[in-house]
Amino acid sequence: MPRAVLRARGALRRALPALLVYAGVRALGIAVLAVWGYWTGKSPHQLLSARWDSLWYARIAEDGYGYTLHLPGGKVHSDLAFFPLLPWLERGLSAVFPLSAGDAGLVVSAVSSLLAAWAVYLIGERLYGRRAGVALVALWAALPVGIVQSMAYSESLFTALAAWSLYAVLTGRWVWAGSFAALAGLTRPVGAAVVLAVWLGVLVALRQGKEHGERGEEAARPALPRMLLGAVLAPLGWLAYFAWVGVRTGGPTGYLDVQGGWGNGFDGGLAFGSFVAQRLFGPAFAAGLGLLVGVGLVLWLYAACVRQRQPLPLLGYAGAVLLLALTAKGYFGSKPRLMMPAFPLLLPLAVAAARARPVRAVLTVSTVVLVSAVYGAFWLNGSGPP
Repeated sequence: MPRAVLRARGALRRALPALLVYAGVRALGIAVLAVWGYWTGKSPHQLLSARWDSLWYARIAEDGYGYTLHLPGGKVHSDLAFFPLLPWLERGLSAVFPLSAGDAGLVVSAVSSLLAAWAVYLIGERLYGRRAGVALVALWAALPVGIVQSMAYSESLFTALAAWSLYAVLTGRWVWAGSFAALAGLTRPVGAAVVLAVWLGVLVALRQGKEHGERGEEAARPALPRMLLGAVLAPLGWLAYFAWVGVRTGGPTGYLDVQGGWGNGFDGGLAFGSFVAQRLFGPAFAAGLGLLVGVGLVLWLYAACVRQRQPLPLLGYAGAVLLLALTAKGYFGSKPRLMMPAFPLLLPLAVAAARARPVRAVLTVSTVVLVSAVYGAFWLNGSGPP
């Protein structure tokens, strides 16, 4: 049996407890959503597969690109805002199996979320041990917006590709790292964060080779072509889609113009700051304070990651995801979802859980899981999209 297959089997065997924990957390979230839906009369299946962004992905899978919705106030919603990898997979599954595009999206999310949990575990295990890896997976599954991992959205697919790219960077598999980054760049605009991680990994490896002197440089020399190939591959998916939209719209800023039609874009966080301030100094003071505390917690976690001395590719990736989420304008209810792929932020909490007494760690994480399941059902039954 090939050595690579044996390594993969061993990695899967080690990750099995974490994958079982992940499946249990997500199953609980869906069960609570089903019970909530029973009392409210809303279909959990429709909430997960046929609302908001999932409808846009399904339409692209079925009819291709070209749908535009003109709204009052001058907003123009074009399906070009949605990257193509998820609808491509939905179309492929629908062609092979008797599935609608939305149901195919659920299958993609289910498989992708397990693959993401596997890579997340391997990263946690490599850096801080097996218990930290399991805790990291459990915490990622139990995020307040973790229900999105079970929706026909692209977050699970993106996180899987990003996490495997990061793991490949940490283990020096540069062609795999670049390939996964290229696919992540076909999934979401934040694929740029994965490109950054690959490039930082290459720079760190080259610098370490120089620091180790001639022997280090000689050892790194055979890997140099693979490093360069990975660095070149990494941005190709992201750049290809931006270029294609530019050709389609007739201008080099085509994708940015499409996002502008949705009311999205990057303004350095001015719109988000104004949104929070309006609530702090208005009748929705509690909501504004909650948002302020939430942003502070996220920034505190990132500072904890820096103090933890995480590898630079992880810090660069998580920092870029946060920066893009917090400085973008648009629908602010989606910001928690946009930050969900930044799983390295949870590493300080995972290490703390791993070092705690087992009973205390299990009780704490179980409480977080229960709260997350209830909040996810409440959130998904709200009026606005996640």
